[in-house]
Amino acid sequence: MTATAAKPKPVPTSFPKERIKILLLEGVHKRGEDILRAEGFHVETHAKALEGDALLRAVADAHVLGIRSKTTVTREVLAAAPRLLTIGCFCIGTNQVDTREACGRGVPVFNSPFSNTRSVAELTVAEVIALHRGLVDKSVGLHRGDWDKSASGAHEIRGRTIGIVGYGHIGSQVSVLAEAMGMRVLFHDVTPKLALGNARQVRSLGELLAESDVVTLHVPATKQTENLIGRAQIAQMRPGAFLINNARGSVVDLDALADSLRAGRVAGAALDVFPVEPAGKGDIFASPVQGMKNVILTPHIGGSTEEAQESIAVDVVGKLARFVNNGSTTGAVNVPEVDLPEQVRSDGEIEHRTHRILHFHRNVPGVLGHINAITAELGVNVNAQYLRTNEQIGYVVLDVDPSDAPSLDDRLRTVPDTVRVRALW
Repeated sequence: MTATAAKPKPVPTSFPKERIKILLLEGVHKRGEDILRAEGFHVETHAKALEGDALLRAVADAHVLGIRSKTTVTREVLAAAPRLLTIGCFCIGTNQVDTREACGRGVPVFNSPFSNTRSVAELTVAEVIALHRGLVDKSVGLHRGDWDKSASGAHEIRGRTIGIVGYGHIGSQVSVLAEAMGMRVLFHDVTPKLALGNARQVRSLGELLAESDVVTLHVPATKQTENLIGRAQIAQMRPGAFLINNARGSVVDLDALADSLRAGRVAGAALDVFPVEPAGKGDIFASPVQGMKNVILTPHIGGSTEEAQESIAVDVVGKLARFVNNGSTTGAVNVPEVDLPEQVRSDGEIEHRTHRILHFHRNVPGVLGHINAITAELGVNVNAQYLRTNEQIGYVVLDVDPSDAPSLDDRLRTVPDTVRVRALW
């Protein structure tokens, strides 16, 4: 009688993609939704932001949360989402998320810092031209029936000096576009930057303000940039200059700007961002600079083009899917960045899919030693190990042979200071 070979023990599989719930709020571009559905995920969408109990209920069973700028993810929201793996901010900033709390829970936060660069730069240059030509006032007058062809106060931008505060991705793009239109370009940044074209970095903000015909702001919202342009800085501006803020609402003291506009010291301004912005369409907007004919006001639309929103969606969902699928944290703003290869190990002409264990832990001494001791004790064949840390958290990734993965996964959950363990089979 021939002995029957014992059947191998079945190896557990990863959590099915179709059961991974991805919640997209605030009308994220449909291209992002389509990509995630094509990946096999379960996607739910909401056209507007959620808040309060509605948000807490929505995130309770979500594995991935996608938001734009109006949804606020606080400690309370994170505590209400025990399954949450990652958050995607479909915008430049991440101020609306408690990123430190998310880090402490092993929840990477991704954003798209560069995808709307061109849109904001183009709006800025359009505003430079509109301010120099008084286009908005001319348009309003004609709508009233007033025909005024006067050239008084209208100027070409060729030969004028633009001062760019913040020479990052957007500021440098403005530099290129402005120079192509014949403008002289100055810029100020807190760090030395490679000037593009004939742009020149000046030594101080005061020097830039004094020499510029138009000043445009492209800096992040930090304690250092709060009221960066206040009464003292406006007083340093060249009389008759223009001010553009397409950066963050906290950067300009609007009361000081309004006073300078009324006094005629500042010739005009264009503002796309404000210290307090309405939560949504239909809510009342109020600002000290309302009603001034030499002020262009737009409702935070610098990056609101179809091209930018699609580009942002593609960028962020790519980062989210890559983290969920293989554990890569490249592009995360709050956890260590680890760029991981596909889960395939090659032995000559044979390829084997390894199993991957993702381990977030508090960044304290001894955790890695504990992990390595467990792998040695279990006799686990480790094909690759990756580790990165920041001041708050560590992220270690182990690629192991499939037969070793289930027992290792169980044991790693017992390691002291473990925050989260996830296995990819």
